[in-house]
Amino acid sequence: MNYAETIGVSTYRFADLATLLAKASPLRAGDQLAGIAASSEQERVAAQMTLARLPLRTFLDEAVIPYESDEVTRLIIDSHDADAFAEIAHLSVGDFRNWLLSHAAHSDALTRITAGLTPEMVAAVSKLMRNQDLIAVARKRPVVTRFRNTIGLPGRMSVRLQPNHPTDDVKGIAASMLDGLLYGCGDAVIGINPATDNLQAIVTLLSMIDEFRVRYDVPTQSCVLTHVTNTIAAIEKGAPVDLVFQSIAGTEKANTSFGVSLALLDEAHQAALSLQRGTVGNNVMYFETGQGSALSANAHHGIDQQTCEARAYAVARRFEPLLTNTVVGFIGPEYLYDGKQITRAGLEDHFCGKLLGVPMGCDICYTNHAEADQDDMDNLLTLLGVAGVNFIMGIPGADDVMLNYQSTSFHDALYVREVLGLRRAPEFEAWLQSMQIVDARGALLPATMRQPLLEGAREWMNN
Repeated sequence: MNYAETIGVSTYRFADLATLLAKASPLRAGDQLAGIAASSEQERVAAQMTLARLPLRTFLDEAVIPYESDEVTRLIIDSHDADAFAEIAHLSVGDFRNWLLSHAAHSDALTRITAGLTPEMVAAVSKLMRNQDLIAVARKRPVVTRFRNTIGLPGRMSVRLQPNHPTDDVKGIAASMLDGLLYGCGDAVIGINPATDNLQAIVTLLSMIDEFRVRYDVPTQSCVLTHVTNTIAAIEKGAPVDLVFQSIAGTEKANTSFGVSLALLDEAHQAALSLQRGTVGNNVMYFETGQGSALSANAHHGIDQQTCEARAYAVARRFEPLLTNTVVGFIGPEYLYDGKQITRAGLEDHFCGKLLGVPMGCDICYTNHAEADQDDMDNLLTLLGVAGVNFIMGIPGADDVMLNYQSTSFHDALYVREVLGLRRAPEFEAWLQSMQIVDARGALLPATMRQPLLEGAREWMNN
């Protein structure tokens, strides 16, 4: 189908839906790199005007990647719920934006239509929205998940404690883990990016975290962020696996480059469920995504990176994860050039994921060669806190010494909770109170009162 828009004496034509979506996207370094971005602001506005008039039904009739050649497309189409879509089926993309911003689109209504939305629909409407629109709508759509605690409740924000170490030294990781817990972090997950994919090292790290968790009865979950096949192997060896991790993308070809398929993810999901380690729920998957991943694998099929990212959330949704994390600035300035692009991408990802019913967190981060700094991250952290993000990262000093990038620190989590009045997962906060780490309001107690856990942990580490 050919789409066109005339502005003044200029007529802009868009060959197909994928082209229209790409041209309507806010400026993005990755789309420029791929050669699919709008050539001017006027062309971008023409594409957005065309997109605004497009009926939502169009996305069910025209696939951006053919059904026959992509299993993610097949998942999107085959899982679409026509009954859930019926409530908004008469709307154009522009009308959908207006409805989302209205009082009629309250939390129950947004939940009701979730299964009727496709990633391309939510990506399209996001391209017509200002940052404040993305924040306002996402805030209305909480997504709650459970394993050993409850994540995503309104007014709550969790933190992944990320105690990475460049050599996977167990005592070094344990020290960073203890540091984070004493700052009240770790309710989303204690999650380690291993320096290697050595199976025995992975099992050792899982066992160390679990030994600590059991000893102190910590209501949280652990994860070593290795390839899904390694986690399956660890399960087969009897390792204490709580969550299965995997990086995912929005096209079959990109997922193949990661060494995964929907069938393999299903195998891992079933393996984790069989362990029955959850206490308050059984959401057992942890996914990470990021704009630009499909392009970096030459697997984007000419689709803009934000639409590809939204398609990854269809993969996540299929497996009912506990956590989904957009690692927003990690891939580099070739895809998100500066702080402004990183901020916009983080808000888009959170908005699109939440509308699709995915429990969205964000690694608010940048690489050292990007045109960004910690002030940009402070801004995005605050905006996502207002938008109701499920979780963020907690890294010693905000500087990951293994992955060599800049993220958010334990102190950053204290800041955003303080200024926005956000609490931790209720079960975890109750544990922190019992350990004399926080008071009844969730505020950190003086260091002298946190000594019981510190002294006990020192003894545990020495043994």
